[in-house]
Amino acid sequence: DDGSTVAFVRGHTPNRDGWIANPSSDPDGAERAIWAARTTPGAALAAFRVIDGANPELSPDGRWVLFVKDGQIHRARVSPTRAATARDRGEEPLIRAWGTNSAPRWSPDGTKIAFVSARVDHSFIGIYDVAARSLIYMAPDVDRDTSPTWSHDGNQIAFIRRPGLAFGQQAQQGGGGIGLPNGPAFNPQTAQGRGGRQGGGGRGGRGGGGGQPDDPSRPGLMRSAFRGGYTMSIWVGDPATGKAREAWHTTPDERLFTNINNIQWANGHVIFTVAVPNDEWERYFSIDLSGPPTATPTLLTTTDGIIEDATSVALAKDGATLYYTTNAGDIDRRHLWSVPTSGGKPRQVSLGNGIETSPMPLASNRRIAALTADWKRPQSVGLIDVADGEQTVIFPVLGSDFPAARHVEPTAVTLKAADGLEFYNQLFLPANLKPGEKRPAMIFVHGGPVRQMLLGYHYRHFYHLAFGVNQWLASQGFVVLSVNYRSGVGYGNSFRRAPNTGGNGNAEYQDVLAAGKYLQQHVNVDPKRIGIWGLSYGGVLTAQALARNSDIFAAGVDLAGVHLWGSSLDPEAVSYKSSAIAAINTWKSPVLLVHGDDDRNVAFQQTTGLVQLLRAHDIPYELIVLPDDVHDTLIHARWLQIFGRMDEFIKRHLTGN
Repeated sequence: DDGSTVAFVRGHTPNRDGWIANPSSDPDGAERAIWAARTTPGAALAAFRVIDGANPELSPDGRWVLFVKDGQIHRARVSPTRAATARDRGEEPLIRAWGTNSAPRWSPDGTKIAFVSARVDHSFIGIYDVAARSLIYMAPDVDRDTSPTWSHDGNQIAFIRRPGLAFGQQAQQGGGGIGLPNGPAFNPQTAQGRGGRQGGGGRGGRGGGGGQPDDPSRPGLMRSAFRGGYTMSIWVGDPATGKAREAWHTTPDERLFTNINNIQWANGHVIFTVAVPNDEWERYFSIDLSGPPTATPTLLTTTDGIIEDATSVALAKDGATLYYTTNAGDIDRRHLWSVPTSGGKPRQVSLGNGIETSPMPLASNRRIAALTADWKRPQSVGLIDVADGEQTVIFPVLGSDFPAARHVEPTAVTLKAADGLEFYNQLFLPANLKPGEKRPAMIFVHGGPVRQMLLGYHYRHFYHLAFGVNQWLASQGFVVLSVNYRSGVGYGNSFRRAPNTGGNGNAEYQDVLAAGKYLQQHVNVDPKRIGIWGLSYGGVLTAQALARNSDIFAAGVDLAGVHLWGSSLDPEAVSYKSSAIAAINTWKSPVLLVHGDDDRNVAFQQTTGLVQLLRAHDIPYELIVLPDDVHDTLIHARWLQIFGRMDEFIKRHLTGN
């Protein structure tokens, strides 16, 4: 907890065949392993390898990491020197327990470990005592227990409990004996062993019927529920004795809060997020563990804005305050907000025109560490005063070689597509632009599509690069429009879930087309010199633009795009009509294609197949294939190669240079 040690994973996730990405084409192959480094002043800062593994859970004293391998909990010593025993090296399990074991969590003092032990139709919360090497289970029952979370003093633990599987939900394969028949829901074509319809982890919603109709005349046979008809509860227990009590439960007719899957202890409460039907934004709630057993959870985040993922929220050290990142009130940026975990009015903490994400409250509760950026400063580490929002950037110190003065401040532009839907963009104008002067232009389309470009350097790796590239294009004399098309995030769930997108109608291309027409009419754009570029879903829309509107888009750079939605080649299929290749006959403009052949997000075959069509239709293309690399290259030198080639390509086709 003192921050003296950091643990991290080095190496890419395996693909479906278990292959670790090896973008450097090392003959020895690649690995995915847990590494660590010391951060204390005077300590050797060189990182060192700990053990093969992923998702490390670092002990409070920084001496150990927990990780899961083959359904068992392992522990490895965090040290550059070799530990004495196989167990301390993480080569053997620390805890050998039946079932599929996961989610290990250290107690605050590091003396105990909580974890989930899933056992097909039920699951337990295990508590392992490190010094005694003993194991108990919290109030074991026939039910499914998940999401253990420690109190701040380590004297209590809360967890979610759902009922075990009813006979009609049991899909396990039998063992052949008289007492080991197949479960009534067993399907030999989909069986993967001893499974149940809702799985051992118990992450299902309302206790559920597993797709089977309920039979009121035979209650409890097809659907599981607790006495009283409810299907989800939160328990609190003593990790020393294993005794626990129910602290809260849903009502029998509850629909929303049965979907709680992860809870976090917060000063006598638990906090969680659930998706509220018909709500435009993400919401966090809290439950008072000493309150009425069926009390309605308290809505905490009453602000209207995106709260993107788990990295967007953090608790103060005492659990009394929730800090979160949102775009409430400043839709094309991110700022930090706070709210008491017991409920109250949220307050904006960070101010100004920057972008603040990934909050991490310091132990003093007076300052928050966060990633911060703006339109001329890349992602940095800053300290933000909780009281007045004053921000101090502590890393990095930008030198004179960083071209801050060559950046231009983008402006927000709202446009309307042909079907009337409004969408959102950022416009970059070159600094030396003269009135009426006509310049070449580029459109940038993000990937995802669950992404949003901002009015500053982005907090995600590729989009941080992309914002810099857009700034570079502006410095080279291009007018640049970054398009946040429908089905992206940041503008509410209606925008995110816009109908008829992707392979269901390609509606989002209307936004790209409207953006192209906007540039054609712009006073400073040469309408015959408009290009487009993007990665992933941005590659999808780049190919769409070139195929459907070579009359507008004179060239494009397509990085790892999808060119055929689905698998149908029927020209009347909606998915085929929605694909770029459906318009191959009108594709005339040149394209630069970039793709790694170990892409785990977009199959390399998408580029292989497109190239055959480009060849057959005599469409000019250039190609960069990255052997052994993934969706967005893992090697910095390759980004330099890609952007250098892109520079040459677009200038040749859009400027004549």
